Amino acid sequence: MSPRHLLMALAIPALTACSSPSTTPEDAGNATDAPTYQDDADATPEPDADATPQPTSLRVATFNTSLFGSEAGDLVETLANPDDEHPQKIANVIQLVRPDVILLNEFDFDDEQEAVDLFASNFLEVAQAQDGEAISYPYRYQFTSNTGIASGFDLNGDNEVGDTVGTQAYGNDAFGFGLFPGQYAFAVLSKYPIDLEGMRTFQNFLWKDMPDNRIPEDFYSTDALEVLRLSSKNHVDLPIEVDGQTIHLLASHPTPPAFDGTEGRNKRRNADEIRFWHDYIRPAASDYIYDDAGQSGGLEEGAHFVIVGDLNDDPVDGDGLDAADLLVADATLIDPQPESTGAVASGTAREGANLEHQADHRFDTARFNPNVGNLRLDYALPSATLQVTGQGVFWPASTEPYFELIQVSDHHLVWVDVAFPQSDD
Repeated sequence: MSPRHLLMALAIPALTACSSPSTTPEDAGNATDAPTYQDDADATPEPDADATPQPTSLRVATFNTSLFGSEAGDLVETLANPDDEHPQKIANVIQLVRPDVILLNEFDFDDEQEAVDLFASNFLEVAQAQDGEAISYPYRYQFTSNTGIASGFDLNGDNEVGDTVGTQAYGNDAFGFGLFPGQYAFAVLSKYPIDLEGMRTFQNFLWKDMPDNRIPEDFYSTDALEVLRLSSKNHVDLPIEVDGQTIHLLASHPTPPAFDGTEGRNKRRNADEIRFWHDYIRPAASDYIYDDAGQSGGLEEGAHFVIVGDLNDDPVDGDGLDAADLLVADATLIDPQPESTGAVASGTAREGANLEHQADHRFDTARFNPNVGNLRLDYALPSATLQVTGQGVFWPASTEPYFELIQVSDHHLVWVDVAFPQSDD
């Protein structure tokens, strides 16, 4: 990726040229494979990303923030301290990319919506250290989550039912893994009005009610299947009003396709959680779907949407099944394939699983230990009714500005710029 592309991705001053990139422990290994960067004298300056949002353009982002605690109330306590380094760095990244709408995965839920307000007032609306400029999101909402909600059944097959909040056993038998209700939930911040009355949530949709589901045979009890929900957190269709246009933010955070046994319950659930959106966006396939208010069916044909979230599945590599591959190949939407220089440098410099991966490193969005390697797990996939005008992943290489900010999470912020079709009027 050239400096021009990184400029467009971050909306910050252009990088200086460097002929022999240095390495850090993050990028140690096959350093000779790391790219070099040259100035682009003909680069067109990026418009001011902090200007008033244009009526037909929108920057939509997703970011797994790792803003969670080990007990209920921990996140509120953390965010009440404006000097806490972790949320400072998360806010710094958001201030550099400056999305109009952003989904925050792994952001603990609280009934009073206090955490999201504190994050806005104490961190986003305060200029952070690394060239950050205050940014305001007047419309904010935290979503309830199946994580940490007791199921009352043995869901992990150990012949016990965990009933003590805060224990691993409790989390394993909750509807979605969580040590307490609302851990690892998600929130949305927007510069544009959120239509809460038009919002649809699918937290209570039962896994067994999805046709051709991948529920493992003879693993869950009959009684457990009567209550087992598909979504490990929630699936949310959130309409956002943008100067007379409506765009549907389809947000979720499926369970990782890991931490299970030979039955593959988490792999199977991850695949069906992702497939839910594949069915939801096509009327002919969504008759079986019902929301938490009892309304049936999927998204209206021709509606504008962006599917966002940490989907925990790579289309090519990793332990998932074929759900992400199905989604990115869907003709109903556009896969903008966001990329970054840091993903290339890290993927080619690190040993382990990365050496076995088949996908192009530049599309990775998350980095893990060498046994897992780097993967594309985070997505912003707009409908084919929209025009993609930009994309990116906040993942600078070790030779570039803001590299130190990537340590704040093992996932990186992913964004896409979309334009609405021009009216015939």
